[in-house]
Amino acid sequence: MVMVGQFLLGELPFKEVFLHAMVRDAHGRKMSKSLGNVIDPLDVVNGISLEDLNKTLDNGNLDPKEVAKAKQGQKEDYPQGIPECGTDALRFALCAYTGKGRSINLDVLRVQGYRFFCNKLWNATKFALGALGEGYTPPPSQKLLGTESLLDQWILSRLSEAVTSCNQGFLDYDFPVATTACYNFWLYDLCDIYLEGIKPVIYGTDEEAKAVTRATLYTCLDSGLRLIHPFMPFVSEELFQRLPRRDDGSPPSLCVTSYPTLSQFGDLRQTGLENDLSSVYECIKAVRSMKATYQLPNKTKVEIWFRCHDLVSSQRLHKFRQLIQLMCNAAALTILQTDDVPSGCAVNTVGFGVEAHLMLKGMIDLDKELSQLAQKLKQISEKRDKLEESMKKPDYVVKVPEGVRADNAQKVEDLSKESSRLQEAIQKLEKMKLDDI
Repeated sequence: MVMVGQFLLGELPFKEVFLHAMVRDAHGRKMSKSLGNVIDPLDVVNGISLEDLNKTLDNGNLDPKEVAKAKQGQKEDYPQGIPECGTDALRFALCAYTGKGRSINLDVLRVQGYRFFCNKLWNATKFALGALGEGYTPPPSQKLLGTESLLDQWILSRLSEAVTSCNQGFLDYDFPVATTACYNFWLYDLCDIYLEGIKPVIYGTDEEAKAVTRATLYTCLDSGLRLIHPFMPFVSEELFQRLPRRDDGSPPSLCVTSYPTLSQFGDLRQTGLENDLSSVYECIKAVRSMKATYQLPNKTKVEIWFRCHDLVSSQRLHKFRQLIQLMCNAAALTILQTDDVPSGCAVNTVGFGVEAHLMLKGMIDLDKELSQLAQKLKQISEKRDKLEESMKKPDYVVKVPEGVRADNAQKVEDLSKESSRLQEAIQKLEKMKLDDI
């Protein structure tokens, strides 16, 4: 590249080189043919079966004893082979891994997770294009129309934060900051909240509100694809080609499109609004958690009460009432500051002075639910006890890699939390059963 640049252009093609850390396997071991843990990038891109992985060892020059050891290592690490992840997922994963440490512990399952993220991008854009409608022409600029809803303003604020983080990440050569910003914006902000929240508008009859929401949605798609293009060039380009253009002078490809800058989006940031919706989303998650605990399907219509300890919390929830009702699939939603919550409800406390109450009376079979929760609690307790027992072995610290020990400790903590949650749920159901007697 350097020689061609000098010959054709008379100048160097670049002046700075970024040196990444050593790529190791998921356990932190240096890649070695004798261990069977060498990962060919093409195998991650295209996928490969365990049988074909073993054949790569047979074709080498390893000692037969080392071949047997390496095959055993491959069987342990890739019992089903390496799944097809694609170029974009591998590229995104390597950039996300590139921190300031001395090594990258490459886990193929994490790369596969980014492949699923690519699917999420595709499906989100497909839905958004349907929401824009056939023949949609976006406004000539991304300037606000002035009648944006709170949800529109919130997603533009989150977009502004993502643009800031991506630009700063590139300036500092801190690529994980940029990849995290892209990932969080697309997955958690756009897909989980905004696309769900705008459905009543898109499928409604208010054409003026539709026009404003579509303009906001287009800005998010256009800018979001430009943000992620350096990390996922292929899927972002494919999706960008399906977007309508603002005018005939718009760039024909992401390759020649300017990267979003803070000067374009900086004035859209509203941290207060972001904090408000973040608190509201915690309430939504509290209700969803209760529905999952008591095994109520997401589609089940429920009655919800939010008891607020102060006026600010009450006003915040009232402001996003429609979003809460939509995302909790609530048949009825009551927000109050008194103790007038009916009996027969499960309770979940939210951190900023709000209690979420979910009506269970008449919704579930108490005896059946108690039996299922008790069985689930038993399974989790057995799993946690088994893991704790293995961690107490004298040679555990010596034989088990540090990364695996950290993962096991986190698993024990998560299982303990789940166990406590189930115990609390069982106690509430037993109390409810007694009240009915």
